[in-house]
Amino acid sequence: MIKKNRPSIKDTLNGRETRYSVVVAVAKRAREIASEAELNEEHLTRKPVSLSIEDFESGRFVVLEPEVTD
Repeated sequence: MIKKNRPSIKDTLNGRETRYSVVVAVAKRAREIASEAELNEEHLTRKPVSLSIEDFESGRFVVLEPEVTD
């Protein structure tokens, strides 16, 4: 079995986001990618989650966290 280099969640975090928010954001973006492909009758050669992770790593999408006020 060949292992691909996958970014760890620690590599994806830039210090401001929580792990939970990154996972939720990647999942939401992956669902958008899958829905868009289905609507456009496109066949995806890669998994939507992989494409979503790349979107966040490249900076095309960012995780917005609400400000916490005490």
